[in-house]
Parts: sequence; C-alpha cells; structure tokens
Amino acid sequence: MSKCEECDAEIALPSDALEGEIVTCPECGASFELAKSSEGFDLKPAQTVGEDWGQ
Repeated sequence: MSKCEECDAEIALPSDALEGEIVTCPECGASFELAKSSEGFDLKPAQTVGEDWGQ
C-alpha cells in the first residue's frame, strides 16, 4: 500500500508491479509512476501527455 500524494488515500500496488508502471488513485484519479526504492516502490507524479490537436 502507498499513500496518494494528492488526497492521502491508500493506493493498492499490484503484487507483480514493475518500475515505471502507472497506478491511479481510486479516490481522486491522480496517476503516479512507480519508482523503485529500498522499501519497495515510491510514487512519483506521472508525466501526463495531453492530446495534441495539431494546433
């Protein structure tokens, strides 16, 4: 389990989680990228790419 940095809700990490995988908070919908740490994984804000409408 990790805590959402946005709303402090608990985010369950899959048992087969991989570094670089994106997880989403079930409460606020924020997306985080998994980064390996000494205790398992840290959450860092995911780089979201907006849609490019060709403007």
